[in-house]
Amino acid sequence: MASTHDHPGEQAAQDPIKLIAIRDEPLSVDEVLRAVGDDAAGGTALFVGTVRNHDGGADVDTLGYSCHPSAEEEMRRIAGKVAAEYPVRALAAVHRVGDLRVGDLAVVVGVSCPHRGEAFEACRKLIDDLKHEVPIWKHQRFSDGTEEWVGAC
Repeated sequence: MASTHDHPGEQAAQDPIKLIAIRDEPLSVDEVLRAVGDDAAGGTALFVGTVRNHDGGADVDTLGYSCHPSAEEEMRRIAGKVAAEYPVRALAAVHRVGDLRVGDLAVVVGVSCPHRGEAFEACRKLIDDLKHEVPIWKHQRFSDGTEEWVGAC
């Protein structure tokens, strides 16, 4: 009898990277969820990063994201690394640039895998690596009139 790991659905998809984008318009959780849909996936994990109303003990009014021209290419490179490390059926990541307000979506990533544990791990790896390696910068403006630039987000 064949092992359950022999089934094609237990393996990574041939081309799992479905959506990688940097956009200056509002992001859609539904778009990412649709992009990572896969009949062989038993688990789908999403991470939605939103603009919060505080940072470092100060009230945030607005913030802006800007990026290096290579940012989308870097996102794709990181997505490829994650897809090589986990049995990813489908993966998507979109990041917003431009001026955002509190509550706006800044980043949405999703990963589907044969099982939930793999999906959670792959999704966490994807967002953590995007945050640390993609050249996207955050310019925060605080309610007290101060502002701050934050390195790769």
